[in-house]
Amino acid sequence: MPVVPLKEILDRAFAERYGVAAINIVDDLSIEAVVAAAVEENAPVILQTSVKTVKQYGSTPLYDIVRTLVADAPVPVALHLDHCPDRAVISDCLARGWNSVLFDAHELDVAENLRQTTEVVAEARRTGAHVEGEIEGIQGVEDGIGSDDAPTIQSLEVAVDFIQRTGVDCFAPAIGNAHGQYKAAPVLDHERVTALVEATGIPMALHGGTGLSDDQFRDLVARGCAKVNISTALKEAYMKSALEFLEGAREKNKWDPPSLFKHQRGAVMEMARHHIQLFGSSGRAW
Repeated sequence: MPVVPLKEILDRAFAERYGVAAINIVDDLSIEAVVAAAVEENAPVILQTSVKTVKQYGSTPLYDIVRTLVADAPVPVALHLDHCPDRAVISDCLARGWNSVLFDAHELDVAENLRQTTEVVAEARRTGAHVEGEIEGIQGVEDGIGSDDAPTIQSLEVAVDFIQRTGVDCFAPAIGNAHGQYKAAPVLDHERVTALVEATGIPMALHGGTGLSDDQFRDLVARGCAKVNISTALKEAYMKSALEFLEGAREKNKWDPPSLFKHQRGAVMEMARHHIQLFGSSGRAW
């Protein structure tokens, strides 16, 4: 199945109250491993690219890699640009074939964020793409974007007005979640998700997923978090498995790159399968 619209994936998940893993990939190995895990679980999946990864590869080579690796996948796959404050990068990715973007304009005041997000939504619609919106920063720095300062939380009325006037397809609320590993068990405002869903009828995107408990994940998915972002867990599986393998290779003085890649692939697949099962999206492909 080719890359399918994000809205099609999320609307099904939202209606049936399961979550779709949105995993930040970093290269061809991680793309292939995540998609392979989704195929094994017969689940939809969202491949996310950071601005850093887009700039590292270039939008055209990166899109070509994704397109090649998902072309024959028998499960729905969406390609999403994560946390992007740069309108030029958004335009470039939309033109290349990304079918979803998060315009991260939380550092702007709400009125200017609303104005520009409305423009991004209109631009995305011209290519058949969809938009995730955000008015509050998610605490923590990820791939060079963000801040460790606690965000200012807007009122429910301001958030609902933003969602309705911009026409975004999903929304990323700040509920006490944070990017990266939590230093202490997070205390989340679960009721804010419920209030936003009831007021707007659109799916929410849960950021800062790595480190939440299984019960927290399940509760937030049941409340309407149809898109669940996983980035730190991918990075840890990818790099810790490499470290483990390379330490063994040094002890044995055997250096075989294909064996390293196989080891990493297995770790990334295991990580992806775990989250797909946890979010309830196994067996949900169509």
